[in-house]
Amino acid sequence: MIQLFKNVNIDWLANRRIFIGISILLMLAGLASAVIRQAVPGGTDAFNLRVDFKGGTVITARFLKERPSEETIRSRFAQQGVRDAIIQPTDKPDVVLIKVPRLENTANKTQSAPPPQAQAPPQSPTAQTQPSPGQGAQGQQQQTQAEVDPGVLKVRQALDTFGAKDDAYRIESTEAVGEVAGKQLRIKAISVTLAALIGILLYIAFRFEWTYGAAAVIAVFHDVLVTLGIFSIMQWEISLTVIAALLTLVGFSVNDTIVVFDRIRENLRLHRRDSLYKVTNDSINQTLSRTVITSGLVFLSVLAMVLFGGEVLRGFSLALLIGIVFGTYSSVAIASPIMVWWQQRIDASKSRMTPTGASGRTTGQPARARKAKAGGGVVNQPQLKV
Repeated sequence: MIQLFKNVNIDWLANRRIFIGISILLMLAGLASAVIRQAVPGGTDAFNLRVDFKGGTVITARFLKERPSEETIRSRFAQQGVRDAIIQPTDKPDVVLIKVPRLENTANKTQSAPPPQAQAPPQSPTAQTQPSPGQGAQGQQQQTQAEVDPGVLKVRQALDTFGAKDDAYRIESTEAVGEVAGKQLRIKAISVTLAALIGILLYIAFRFEWTYGAAAVIAVFHDVLVTLGIFSIMQWEISLTVIAALLTLVGFSVNDTIVVFDRIRENLRLHRRDSLYKVTNDSINQTLSRTVITSGLVFLSVLAMVLFGGEVLRGFSLALLIGIVFGTYSSVAIASPIMVWWQQRIDASKSRMTPTGASGRTTGQPARARKAKAGGGVVNQPQLKV
């Protein structure tokens, strides 16, 4: 194995309060951004959700002449009755993303509503509960079409105020999603992320100990919260590809944490006289070269995606870039200190609860410490305070 760093002797756990303080500040900044944006009247949402999640219409428009300002475009939409339109510039000076929330199709409602005098004759319960074959699917399709078409129509009406189509502007692409589909996607995205965290906890608890699993899940949860907080602060768009990136960084962060935990378990067997504090520091130092090489190569690959991947991959690559940085950071600065602190609390609790035998020997002392003392060694177990 290639060793970039040899004879590294860094006391990582001594700086645990600085590391945890940085993480708390980042998470609080993301929380404050989400709460303030949601609470301020007329402000933006906590997260810049794509149309996939909240329903509505997203149109990519290219202005063939001079592009109007964002305020001008927004005012033209307000004149058409769309007051919540979001105008987002892109890396191309003549292209804008126009996001319109789901609009009610009042025209269809007026046309489809029967007059008060003309009421349909009553039907039997059997006729009401047995629709014709294919009627349910056709009705859902018509409902979805009725929900999303008004947004496209309003956008085109507002853009027509700048000039004729194909003369003043051109519509590059159109995406429309109904409210029901967006809500289902949000629920599924949250469920998949929570299921991944539960699976990780169970696997690491079975493979190592439950304290290791809990520390790893806390570190992964930290990575996801920091990434979402930065997305809220910068108001980067969250789409299905961003959710895929979050699940990817969950696996990447856990993989790096497991490598460190596996080295800790191996060193505990080889160096029974050393304290868990010292073994953890040594294990992090021993795997530092592997961590830097693996994370560095992935970081360079994702950085290329950020710089040259274009607008389509922008959210996915940004989420991966942030996740790789903080996933590597959390393996060293979050998961390991939490595991050591938790394990020491458990050992201390067991020592206090176990009675002292007649010979004066404490039978509840941790097994590793008893073996070390039996061999003549002294175990120095620094108490970690977080």
